[in-house]
Amino acid sequence: MLKDKDILDEKCKILHQVSEEVTFPMSETDKKMIDDMIEHLTLSQIPEKSEELNLRPGMGMAAVQVGILKRYFVVVYEYEDQKFENYILVNPKIVSESNEMIYVEEGEGCLSVNRPTEGIVPRHARITMEGFDQEGNPVRYRVREDLAVAFQHEYDHLNGIMFTDKIDPKNPFKDKDKYRAI
Repeated sequence: MLKDKDILDEKCKILHQVSEEVTFPMSETDKKMIDDMIEHLTLSQIPEKSEELNLRPGMGMAAVQVGILKRYFVVVYEYEDQKFENYILVNPKIVSESNEMIYVEEGEGCLSVNRPTEGIVPRHARITMEGFDQEGNPVRYRVREDLAVAFQHEYDHLNGIMFTDKIDPKNPFKDKDKYRAI
């Protein structure tokens, strides 16, 4: 099982590198990592388990965050109390995005950023993403609001971009009035 200590800190240079395309069939090691990421994210969102296992709550994780420079990520979405939907995207591509922009009002977080961070990160309110599952089958997701933010956040990781890179250090709330808070 993954522990918080297995997740790289933002100071680690690998997090600013572009991940490489995955070739299929996917290795058993990568498939196991996907399972481990899903388990970690699921347990981290269940308060009793999060506390018992000392896990910071998280909704998504990219392979690069555990030191694997490959283009895949998972998002574990709690759609109802302790009921989760898992999204696995290998070699994802954003195929459409809304003109409407949003930001997370209480601020985005990241399992690789171990400090309080203020500021807005503009995101598209709705996106469509295509890619593959771990078996190489095509997948297509049309997501909105918090799921769209999570998908874009993880997708950025694959391109070596941290959410903190998108916050203007001189004016963290710049253009706030141009976007809708969620």
